[in-house]
Amino acid sequence: MVQTSLVEWLRGQDDGFLAALLRARPDLAVPPPGDLTVLATRASIRASVQRACEELGTVALTVLEALVLAGATRSPVDGTSATAGPRGWLGPDVDGPTFTEGVAPLRDRALVWGPDDALSAVPAAAEVIGPFPAGLGREVAGPAATSELDALLADTTPEERKVIEVLAKGPPIGRSRSAGDGSGAVGALVARGLLLRRDADTVELPRQVALALRGDRPMGPLDLSRPDVPLRERDPSVVDGTGAGAALEFLRRVDLVLEFLAADGPGVLRSGGFGVRDLRRAAKEAGTDEATAALILEILHGADLIGESESSTPEWLPTPTSDIWGSAPEESRWAVLARTWLELPRLPGLVGRRDDADKPITALSDGPRRPPAPRDRRRILQSLADLPAGTSVGSAPDLARILAWAAPRRGGRLRDELVGWTVAEATTIGVVALDALTTAGRVLLDPATREARNPTAVAAALHTALPAPIEEILLQADLTAVAPGRLSADLAHELSSLAEVESAGGATVYRFTERSLRRALDTGRTAEDVKDVLERRSRTPVPQTLTYLVDDVARRHGRLRGAAVACFLRSDDEVLLSEVLAKEGTAELGLRRIAPTVLVSSLPLAEVLDGLRAAGFSPAAEDAGGAVLDLAVRGRRAESRRRGAAPRTGAVGSDGTADRTDELVERLRAGDALAGVRDSVVGRREATGSTGNLASLQAAVREGRTVWIGFVDSHGVAGDRVLAPTSVGGGVVEGRDALDGELRRIQLHRITSIAPVER
Repeated sequence: MVQTSLVEWLRGQDDGFLAALLRARPDLAVPPPGDLTVLATRASIRASVQRACEELGTVALTVLEALVLAGATRSPVDGTSATAGPRGWLGPDVDGPTFTEGVAPLRDRALVWGPDDALSAVPAAAEVIGPFPAGLGREVAGPAATSELDALLADTTPEERKVIEVLAKGPPIGRSRSAGDGSGAVGALVARGLLLRRDADTVELPRQVALALRGDRPMGPLDLSRPDVPLRERDPSVVDGTGAGAALEFLRRVDLVLEFLAADGPGVLRSGGFGVRDLRRAAKEAGTDEATAALILEILHGADLIGESESSTPEWLPTPTSDIWGSAPEESRWAVLARTWLELPRLPGLVGRRDDADKPITALSDGPRRPPAPRDRRRILQSLADLPAGTSVGSAPDLARILAWAAPRRGGRLRDELVGWTVAEATTIGVVALDALTTAGRVLLDPATREARNPTAVAAALHTALPAPIEEILLQADLTAVAPGRLSADLAHELSSLAEVESAGGATVYRFTERSLRRALDTGRTAEDVKDVLERRSRTPVPQTLTYLVDDVARRHGRLRGAAVACFLRSDDEVLLSEVLAKEGTAELGLRRIAPTVLVSSLPLAEVLDGLRAAGFSPAAEDAGGAVLDLAVRGRRAESRRRGAAPRTGAVGSDGTADRTDELVERLRAGDALAGVRDSVVGRREATGSTGNLASLQAAVREGRTVWIGFVDSHGVAGDRVLAPTSVGGGVVEGRDALDGELRRIQLHRITSIAPVER
């Protein structure tokens, strides 16, 4: 076999292969390699090989293991023989097509190169596979390596046979107290050379013994087929509709959490993060569990919709960005949250667990931070996207089995739990429904839209799945209104000021109360305005009980009027003002009468009105013209982390992260050519003075020749370039760089040598 080095093999590949290699192993491109020799060196480094192996499936990893056992890391091996080389190690369970299937991704990642009859593997593969490939120990000299091995195995007792059969399945290392004293079955096996003593308590089964026990399956029984898991078929429209309902419910809970933060402003822990008790309160306000509340907080923080206030005692508050985001349509708001979750470098599922120091992991702290989380999240969802629309895997454990087969080395100790967390979170958000990926989820994962700064394509996909908004409600005699579906934006806004949400779901129930109606009147509406809205928006007649409640609240509303003088109260009813002064609980308001119909206070108007309402009165605020003034608290705000950044609700656009792989390949080719030029000019370099340099360069300009130039930069560091000079003058040579085509300028006095380049 003719052995070809990795760099020589890479030089023989086309640009498409090199571009695909850089995409499959992005670490090879950071920083950009100067030439193919550098690329081949990086591709052979253990750390890079380790990362590449994390992307390999069970079939490819098993084939790589067989290549290591066959010695492909030392010299080329024949992969065409069914009985020798790597295929001989794989045994009868792996046929030719399966072997070829396993070799393909290894070649694509430059872990293996060469033709099928002369396959070579990077030496670091042996280190990555580990000291016991296929669960086999080391080859040794002695009785285990002789023709007497079969006879020695035949003479073992049942107890001794059981010991070596267990170790033959792998790993080949075992611990026994009798390993050193020569007693028992282990001691007898060590004495006969069928076991090796590594230390006083540890023994190792020689490779020859394990192979003799495994027979025609040197790597043991191999089942490389994809796990057979149950699949369920559902109507894609049902999946999308269920996901759309979950998305709306998720948005409702997000709004409740934002309202809670704006009103209460929970403090930031000294160690950073969101307190456990505050998380419990947030979950209660949103009507959900603590895991979902933690998920919402993490997403809101990732989207810059909440942040820490800038004060001596920082609090968690909504940012001004949340106001812009909140004014967008529902589907656009959801798209921002879904995209943020997908790219979130954190694991909300860790909240509530304990860290290595046995301290609880809190939301928004450093504990849940996991930079690989977006990659793992995409991989899990992509496995669902690979199924036909509406098709789901039976359960999260079944999905975990498929992913473990597709990438056994990826995920770490949280691999299976991460699958469960991702599916649960995606279901809560509405990306997954009925264990299947929704159409909006597929658009979210689509490479064509994943880099878009404004995910309108995702919003459009959800908009299609959402039910048509309704414009009417059903008023009932018990002071409730039923919204039998998704409300239009304007109707939802009107109802939010007139009533309180009593229960949410497929049909939302709103309840009218004195407090809710007073809130509507505080915005400047009159009783007639409220009744007009109810009559226009209700499919059923307005109940008399609701009309009476509106009139009663309106009759008492505004009889007391306040203005921020600092402040004053006025009323045409002198007896009512006397009642206010005499009422228990109003003394702390600091009210005093300055006229029969006017009271004043040194407290802020909003505080005085709240105190009067707590005492049972129904005052209203007014402006300078006497019109009703809305003093409802809007909530405090924290500064945005991304100043001037708006939430992603607009049109799709490029974010400037275009694929530069093709450009890198061009640089590799040019760098490789430059390396060849360096080699070709060795011995022909002309060390001349400035006059000789000028003459040589002027000749190159006239004749249109390319030259190699050695120079020293301003820091005294030697370098070289291959230029096609275009002009020489003023102490400077100017020309096109053969590496990247850029126009370069080199000062003549810094040039140390020149050589012509033969093209």
